[in-house]
Amino acid sequence: MDLSDVEARIEDGFEADCEATVTRARGDHDDDHLAATVVSSAFEGESLVAQHDLVYDALGDAMTTEIHALELTTYTPSEADERAD
Repeated sequence: MDLSDVEARIEDGFEADCEATVTRARGDHDDDHLAATVVSSAFEGESLVAQHDLVYDALGDAMTTEIHALELTTYTPSEADERAD
């Protein structure tokens, strides 16, 4: 699966604003090991587990068919702004 396709699938799976950046995971992995940073207001007030579940839900079947592993980092917009400073 192309990285831009994974980004689009994540972003399209959210009703709220969402920005996803997907790369190949670092290290000695196959191409199906990915890393994603996702920023969305949908994460406000949600636990880390719930945030990750939202991303997995957006990816749907791709998590079991095309993506073997996903290193996931999630931020609310305010958390992302704080990291950028």
